[in-house]
Amino acid sequence: MVALHNPIDEKLREKLSAYDDLIAALLARRGVTNAAGAETFLNPSYENHLHNPMQMKNMPEAAARLAAAIDAGEYIAVWSDYDADGIPGAVVLYDFLKKIGAHFTNYIPHRHLEGYGVNNDGVEKLAALGVTLIITVDSGITDMEPIARAKELGIDVIVTDHHEPGEKLPDALAVVDPKQKDETYPFRELCGAGLAWKLVVAVLAHGFVGRENIPEGWEKWLLDMVGIATIADMVSLVGENRVLARYGLLVLRKSPRVGLAALCRAMRAQQRTLTEDDIGFMIAPRINAASRMGDPVDAFRLFATDDPNEADALAKKLEAANRRRRSASAAITRAVHARLAERFARENLPSVIAIGDPQWSPALLGIVASSVASEYDRPVLLWGREATQEIKGSCRSEGSTHMLDLMNAAEDTFVRCGGHAAAGGFTIRSDAVFSFEERLLKAHKALSQEVTDSLPMRADAELLIEDATSALLLRLEQLAPFGEGNSKPSWLLREVAVEKVLWFGKNEEHLKLALARAGSTLEAVAFFAKRDLRTRAEGLARGARVTMLVHLERDTFLHKNTLRLRILSLA
Repeated sequence: MVALHNPIDEKLREKLSAYDDLIAALLARRGVTNAAGAETFLNPSYENHLHNPMQMKNMPEAAARLAAAIDAGEYIAVWSDYDADGIPGAVVLYDFLKKIGAHFTNYIPHRHLEGYGVNNDGVEKLAALGVTLIITVDSGITDMEPIARAKELGIDVIVTDHHEPGEKLPDALAVVDPKQKDETYPFRELCGAGLAWKLVVAVLAHGFVGRENIPEGWEKWLLDMVGIATIADMVSLVGENRVLARYGLLVLRKSPRVGLAALCRAMRAQQRTLTEDDIGFMIAPRINAASRMGDPVDAFRLFATDDPNEADALAKKLEAANRRRRSASAAITRAVHARLAERFARENLPSVIAIGDPQWSPALLGIVASSVASEYDRPVLLWGREATQEIKGSCRSEGSTHMLDLMNAAEDTFVRCGGHAAAGGFTIRSDAVFSFEERLLKAHKALSQEVTDSLPMRADAELLIEDATSALLLRLEQLAPFGEGNSKPSWLLREVAVEKVLWFGKNEEHLKLALARAGSTLEAVAFFAKRDLRTRAEGLARGARVTMLVHLERDTFLHKNTLRLRILSLA
């Protein structure tokens, strides 16, 4: 079911009179209420729309401590997460510390052997090496015990993290987290790599021996990594994040990193035309594949290396890891489908899908849970067993269930859990495994949440197929980059004639339609077409007329640069 958005209020339209009806309506739907807000949104400025990092709580202390460590030649360790936020953040600090000739090392915990966050063993290893300052990236805010251990060993810790803090903060020299209590910074939604970059900017402003050797504005070259992380970590693309993502993409397209160029070759993508979609669907999965299928250091080294031969080898290694990740994820997905088919008729599925297997890799379960939630329109929680024997898992919402609330409502089930409305992760108590599904079903029932999936999908406007042009796409790209908090505009096309229907991919899971328009055709695609979309598409043949909800996008695969439609739904 698709409906059009309501037209904007006349008074608001007057305030946005400098823009045509379409752009004004799109701005209004993104919370823009006046001409100044429209200018900021459409023309985010590095000089005018980024805040001074020294406004952030504890940033002056953090910058002063790092500057002092650089001056004194102390051994510094950068401890980062192993995902597509933590890895780019680690590279930001690596580039900076290498540039100034600091004495430092990067430490990235192994996902399967150490798990997320700071740990005692790693801290003790760094202490034995003579490290006196640890800077965390995208982690640390809840790691009380390991950070206390660092203090015992004479190591100062600067925590930079963007996750929600608990009731207590770690006993660190400085905690830089814009979500902490009494925060003084105007913007609180930066990702982990964004905070690492802010620390670099603060230290450059603070000064240290050798600062004069760094060219003015050099820190802008680090924004390629910040842009990747900001988009990959799915933080809201408003405020400072919009500036960092926009400039991050600009730098990414001309970045001199030999590892980035090698990765683009391996992915068969053009660096000069990279978009937020390329980051979300191509670059980020390959960064994450390194930790899921092997060693996260491979992804870090890919972006940090200056050696073209090493870059080519690492890019190929990540490409192979990503293929293994896809294959392993597909095998778990098939196992989930088989288990559900064995236990339930489709119309009798439980309200929550909560299952697991000791053979399933917890690192892959977020991807699988997302696919299963979409397929069955149910909240999904899947668990597996780590090499450490811990039982861990991931969960994804179907759109109406708040996953963190659901997990918190399942009493005596989790050792720990975290996340937000749409997704989360957890560790299960060993005695709760056999009653896992029952506990979650009971919790879901107790929440008594309203079902919202009957609400219609919204189109920004109706569109004639003849008006779906590159010129229109160019106008829409004023609002890019798109993502969380700034979704791509969607269009309603009515009664479009189908010239050709093609299923492609290894298992024919992707759909391509050739749509008729004056003297030519326009391509429309849906990757991993499932459920109602697949059912409707399988009934199409040449000459059929179909109504669809679509995005407009560029197809740059194999060095093309053509317009196509991305199918969201068919009616």
